[in-house]
Amino acid sequence: MTNTSQQRRHIDTILRYDGRRALDKHYFPHELIGRSWQRCLSEYGLDPSQPRPARIVTHQILREHQDSVDEFLNVARAGVEQLYTQIAGLGYVLLLSDYRGITVQFLGSKNDDERLHRAGLYLGADWSEQYAGTCAVGTCIHEQQALTCHRVDHFDSSHIGLTCTAAPIKDPSGQLLAVLDISALDSSQTPDSQNFALHLTQLYARLIEDAYFLRRHRRSLIFKCDQSRELVQVNGQFLFALSEEGEVLAANTAGRRLLSQCHLINLPTVSLPTLLECQWRDIVAINYESKDGIRAFRLSGTQQTLFGMLIEPIINVSYQSHVSKILTTQEEVVPQLDDLSADDPAMRKTISLAKRLRHRDINVLILGETGTGKEVLARAIHDSSHRATSPFIAVNCAAIPESLIESELFGYVPGTFTGGRAKGAKGLIQQASSGTLFLDEIGDMPLHLQTRLLRVLAERQVMPLGAQQAIDVDIRVLAATHCNLTQLIKEGHFREDLFYRLNGATLNLPTLKARADKSYLIQMLLKKINPVVRLRADAMSALLAYEWPGNIRQLVNTLTFAEAICETDEISIQHLPEEFFVQQYDVAEPFIPIQPVAPTYANPQKSPIDDSEQRYLLDLLRQQCWNISSVAKQLGVSRPTIYRRMKKHQIVQPKNR
Repeated sequence: MTNTSQQRRHIDTILRYDGRRALDKHYFPHELIGRSWQRCLSEYGLDPSQPRPARIVTHQILREHQDSVDEFLNVARAGVEQLYTQIAGLGYVLLLSDYRGITVQFLGSKNDDERLHRAGLYLGADWSEQYAGTCAVGTCIHEQQALTCHRVDHFDSSHIGLTCTAAPIKDPSGQLLAVLDISALDSSQTPDSQNFALHLTQLYARLIEDAYFLRRHRRSLIFKCDQSRELVQVNGQFLFALSEEGEVLAANTAGRRLLSQCHLINLPTVSLPTLLECQWRDIVAINYESKDGIRAFRLSGTQQTLFGMLIEPIINVSYQSHVSKILTTQEEVVPQLDDLSADDPAMRKTISLAKRLRHRDINVLILGETGTGKEVLARAIHDSSHRATSPFIAVNCAAIPESLIESELFGYVPGTFTGGRAKGAKGLIQQASSGTLFLDEIGDMPLHLQTRLLRVLAERQVMPLGAQQAIDVDIRVLAATHCNLTQLIKEGHFREDLFYRLNGATLNLPTLKARADKSYLIQMLLKKINPVVRLRADAMSALLAYEWPGNIRQLVNTLTFAEAICETDEISIQHLPEEFFVQQYDVAEPFIPIQPVAPTYANPQKSPIDDSEQRYLLDLLRQQCWNISSVAKQLGVSRPTIYRRMKKHQIVQPKNR
């Protein structure tokens, strides 16, 4: 088909377009392109059958357009040149236009200078939609979103050989500032061929926009954050310029989108501490208290964690004075509590509150899923309090049989029970006197005992079973549960008055999955298990990616298992339990390969398929002198799998090995 035929068909397609579909069965424009076609026809009065020559503005007009964005061009130049080096070899040229569609910077090959000039891919070209019709630059300006205008997407039939991809660049207030475009005179027929070009153009548009944002607000405090701790310093998505009180003065495009998602759009009345559910001091102190200059925060109303860093303003005496005043009120260092977390926003709040409560004789309710470390937190509160030299008595209300829990808690006098101790027994409540009583899983305490506990808390006296006189006790009660006590109260399984006695203050523990400091916990717990053993990167990555339904308790078990079967001082992914492989590959690990790697059997006549798995494994273990690693390598499975199969088949390694 000749070029003239293509143009005629293209003109006919546009003129017949009814706003919903094109009558040409071979081409259906994207909704965004269709809207532009309609604007060209109805608003601009353009005629697709009358191609318009490229419009190149005069040198004087070009200079005026360039001068109006001079500061921006100085910032954008490096990004523009870097992008061009990536695309020049693929036949693309680069155009940077202002918000009116005039090309204020252009990079292209001198070999195609005449063709580029004729096509309008040139410095000073006017690519506004009103003049050039549907095109990447002009339509991007109108729609204010990135797009590819590929071949027959163009309105003007003289442009149907071009492919153009553009992305908007906005100023710190959110107004369109410029458009970054890469175009080619010749391209593949399929629009999908430009997917990578679209992503690349958007990436560099964002880099240029963010660089300009930093330039414009170099005298303000900048908060830069991302979902990744490792990438925030080099590629932080969200930028916020802040006042000395923490109000958001400006944000980049990603930052404004984030604010909009949280329904916070009225700058500069948006408070960053409100957005991140923290104190202003938590943000200001990042560069002074965080070891790596990064701190984790929780996005308001979500479970999303953002990792933030600060870029401090250049030569701002007022800001430095402001920071000094804020940092004079440093939080007290309490090692017993501080060691429980590195940098998690939820734990930061919990530990900060625990520090303020630790010396107070106020009952505390600790809430969290099973395995999140409720008893560890309770013991840390006790050990850091004025009661530290007195007993810490932990009672698991779900573990003690209901028939014994009353005597265990309250004790009994001599002769109360047949077979009881001759001298009676002091109950756990009385043992905790002058110290701390920790009631774990308080939601599982029988209802009739809740009444007796309520009396103990109200009167500070305990009545042993069989006794005639109460005994004074001086206890502080820390209670913990994974249950929804409010729901239990509604169902009549928990006393409301006991709930309010226990709930002088509430401390919440996040799940391990939700914590931003998993890496710290993993390293700290492994150090306690074996300070010599280290984790390889593949093992750490698997641990960080795991869901952890059993929380910290499961993590401790996992690390203990890995350390036990690790024959060197390095734990790799092969040493982790089987569930890690099931999660990663979504299938269970096979044990016996379909085609084993040329093994030599104790009995050559036996086939591993015909023989039982038990005998087959035993033969291999004996052949390899009980070297687990060699057997695992020969079978193509992990060492933990070999240990589990040995346990399954009750195969015990000889003691002399």
